Amino acid sequence: MTKMQVNGSETGVVRLFHLDLPPQAVERFTTQAGTGEYPLKYGLGAAQLRPAFVDVVNIEDLGDMALSEYLRSAYAIPEAELGDMKPRIDALRGHVVVLPSQAFDHASQELTIAAPLRWVATFAEAAPRPRGPALRSKAAWRSADPASDDARPGSRRAMYITLIAIALLVVLIAGTLAQIS
Repeated sequence: MTKMQVNGSETGVVRLFHLDLPPQAVERFTTQAGTGEYPLKYGLGAAQLRPAFVDVVNIEDLGDMALSEYLRSAYAIPEAELGDMKPRIDALRGHVVVLPSQAFDHASQELTIAAPLRWVATFAEAAPRPRGPALRSKAAWRSADPASDDARPGSRRAMYITLIAIALLVVLIAGTLAQIS
């Protein structure tokens, strides 16, 4: 039995398991029954498992595509992350179960992996690149702290003048309303 921790706050982690079952038994093992029975969840020893995020892959269905290439394209696992594991992953036959972080429903839990599952590897997905160009404006990098060296003294003075003007306007309106009544 293999034990591993799943951190409930993790994101971008992908776990790969080999499933050692005959093809006719795979669907029964990996599908949650209407009665709530879920053999895959029990085989993982998981407290929480979201079926919508469970990816069961018949390696034969990939055709000419290697399993490592499938992981790279479907889960954005960088080539460097696959590293020395690539030949071992590409040599797998039968079925594998791919579980991204979301499959564990953001619940911290300890997995106890039992037969017919065998843990193969855990990978980190590539961090998403920010959209658009990098910020270049000095204003975009200026400190949000008004007391910082970058804060303009004139902007503070303008704020005080505006507040005083609003206060005087309120006093004038209140005085005018008092005279009318």
